[in-house]
Amino acid sequence: MLIGDVARRSGVSARMLRHYESLGLVRPTGRTEAGYREYSSEDIQRIFHIEILRSLGLSLREVGRALDDPGFTPSELVDDLIRQTRERIAAETELLTRLRRIGAAEPAGWEDVLRIVALLQALGSESAGKRQRAALSSVEEVSVPVEALVEAALSETDPNVAGALRWALARSGDSGVALLAEGLDSPVAAVRKRAVQSIAEIPSGAATALLQQALTNSDVVVRSCAALALGARGAADAVPTLIDMIVEGTNDVDAADALSTLASDPALTEQIATRLVGCLAQSGIESSARRRLTQALADIPGITTSRALADLSDDEDRAVALTATYLLKLRSAQ
Repeated sequence: MLIGDVARRSGVSARMLRHYESLGLVRPTGRTEAGYREYSSEDIQRIFHIEILRSLGLSLREVGRALDDPGFTPSELVDDLIRQTRERIAAETELLTRLRRIGAAEPAGWEDVLRIVALLQALGSESAGKRQRAALSSVEEVSVPVEALVEAALSETDPNVAGALRWALARSGDSGVALLAEGLDSPVAAVRKRAVQSIAEIPSGAATALLQQALTNSDVVVRSCAALALGARGAADAVPTLIDMIVEGTNDVDAADALSTLASDPALTEQIATRLVGCLAQSGIESSARRRLTQALADIPGITTSRALADLSDDEDRAVALTATYLLKLRSAQ
């Protein structure tokens, strides 16, 4: 079969067939009387083998080894091809993500595109200073897509950069809330913590609703952060979790401050005092927890608190009794 016929049937151009010949990959078995290349059925089969191996990503040099080296074993080469393919897919996926983010920012012109790309690159910089500047400028200059901000916020370990990213997300409104919600379900504890911290700084109804849902999260850090944020927003449903934090000694000072803030609302004062007193009365509460609960009564106004402190001043736990007596004196001096 002449080279033109082979090219038509195999889909490999005559030019490429000549290139294969120059590399020694496939040589026509014979020549016609006029000197034209003539390929046998074995030659054509080898051409198909070459194309199959090329389709797997092998270089022409690797194809030659695979076909001609009797000691060649494919396993190592296949493993290397798998690695290269994964790297290529990762690079293409990263490029696709970047392009989508640029499109989401709706750039008005190429100047905007260049600024967006520069900010995206800065967010991924190894320099904490560059990442922080990118986070701060993402609001003042061309807006960085919220997906990029969320991704950066959930992975950031530097506290200063993390604070700047949370600020930028708070300025972006509710657009990042749904993405941050996914972070609350991450298998990585650090990511869950960053997610709830970011949500806590978004002053919107959607963020508040998400924080309320987080009160039932299995992660105590998530529950605690959500309760403190809700306490600052005056949400009564944070009260049980805040009291649990005091009992457990988890950010108990902050929890007590949050309860004090909530207790400034007359509608919540009695509820908070009653819950604290109820915990103090429970059997099995450790002495240290009872002392923390007593201290938490310090800034809770009302008759229920005063009566509880009077009773506690005679408590068998001397530390509790002394704390209650001191707090009573402070209240009477006011």
